[in-house]
Amino acid sequence: MRFAMPVRVTAACAASVLAVATSGCGGQSDEDDGAGVSVITGVYPFEWLTTQVGGDHVDVNNLTEPGVDPHALELSPRQTGQVSEADVAFYVSGLQPAVDDAIEQEGGRSALDVAELVELLPAEEEDDGHDHGEEDDNHGHDEEGAEHEDEHGDHDHGAKDPHMWLDPNRMSQAAEGLAERLAEVDPDHAEEYRANAETTTETLTGIDEEYSGTLADCESRDIVVNHAAFSYLAADYDLNQISVSGIDPDSEPSPARVAEVADLVEEHDVTTVFTETLAPPETAETIAEEANVEVAVLDPLEGITEESPGDDYPSVMEANLETLSSALRCS
Repeated sequence: MRFAMPVRVTAACAASVLAVATSGCGGQSDEDDGAGVSVITGVYPFEWLTTQVGGDHVDVNNLTEPGVDPHALELSPRQTGQVSEADVAFYVSGLQPAVDDAIEQEGGRSALDVAELVELLPAEEEDDGHDHGEEDDNHGHDEEGAEHEDEHGDHDHGAKDPHMWLDPNRMSQAAEGLAERLAEVDPDHAEEYRANAETTTETLTGIDEEYSGTLADCESRDIVVNHAAFSYLAADYDLNQISVSGIDPDSEPSPARVAEVADLVEEHDVTTVFTETLAPPETAETIAEEANVEVAVLDPLEGITEESPGDDYPSVMEANLETLSSALRCS
């Protein structure tokens, strides 16, 4: 399966974002470099979305370097200055405290918070092995049926799950909101931004349709993951996320939790434990060895590196779907 892509953002482009402060991955030519609308993004999926919607008229700079866990991002003084100077700071509040602080410090003048554009699901510290995905009857596009408030109190992320980019439909909503903000900043190219958002939405709709069709008939609906980054995927496509850790991948699971998940793997007849590109695989490998199952990568798309299963958002989503289809034994 191949998803149509209006623009491809390569890993090489992502790797160069912070190497040269005045260059962007939005298609600027050398003579026009730095002349477009300056957009700061907090995490890779928003960088990708900005290049699609902004096209040649944006100069996008992603604050999280390739290979860095975005949850643990610390900003240099130079990056903090870039936030204050940007025309638009495109981010999701609660994911990266350093970015939240930098935007608050500059008074929020440039802020475009994805949490203001889409409905975010409540955060879950740990999944209990029950099927929460089925409870969202509107495919994750509102908060009804997702009343799983975080009883453990995830102080790093508040009450909401920021990983909305794993829902192509919410990404479409974010694209539309971004186009409107860019149109306000740069009214001369307003129609181009809106047209680009429409084209991007077509790509995202295609991804959603592929997921819906492929995951409609599977022997299993349980996904055992390193951290709780896949709630939107589970809610949209009627899957059950069983997470070893909470939303923050750096939180260390207790031995009791690891043993509990290993038991759930056997109880639910799970064939695969998923690890991530940016996370150490040891915990997943321990659970898989104890339960005698396989280990595979399910990428939460928090960044693109040479180890990623694709070189941009659509290709990683495609690779994730192929991995899920195999692990869940979909027909």
